[in-house]
Amino acid sequence: MKVFIGLGNPGPKYENTRHNIGFIGIMDLAREWNIDMNQSKFKCIYGTGFVGTEKVMLVMPQTFMNLSGEGARPLIDYFNVELEDVVVLYDDLDLPLGRVRLRQKGSAGGHNGIKSLTQHFGTEKYKRVRMGIGRPDGRMPVVNWVLGRFTDEEKVLLEKVVKHTTNACEGFLNESFIDVMNKYNGDVDV
Repeated sequence: MKVFIGLGNPGPKYENTRHNIGFIGIMDLAREWNIDMNQSKFKCIYGTGFVGTEKVMLVMPQTFMNLSGEGARPLIDYFNVELEDVVVLYDDLDLPLGRVRLRQKGSAGGHNGIKSLTQHFGTEKYKRVRMGIGRPDGRMPVVNWVLGRFTDEEKVLLEKVVKHTTNACEGFLNESFIDVMNKYNGDVDV
């Protein structure tokens, strides 16, 4: 079974914020793959289904971002999922909106959700889809930026980023991760 974990903060206050782009990606996968996100266990909302013959699970931890590993690790352990079958979708300040970067492993790069997953997984060796949200211009504090909502102009590009990410995730099901990286790393076609 392949598991896709989207990082974000729970609750309506954080819905559709930049920091929740991982949740946005998971919900798009759920729509595309016709998976109901109606199950709950270990502080996570999740859904399971099949894409062709491949069983998949979509997960949204319901802890706050910096505690994501507290829910995700027990869930993947419960279902006996190997870390090599886990892909994490999350926001990245260091990439502009419109850029997606896939990695097989790596440091947290200052992302507290990734720090929590790495701590609970006990390794940095798990696949990631970094979805760029860019940095704020001027003097806006970073926290206000990541917890802010996308502008109408940004939403047009966001749709393309999410579709690009969905296509990459579908690629993970039938292609090697390296092939998917080579195909989907970089700027989204606008």
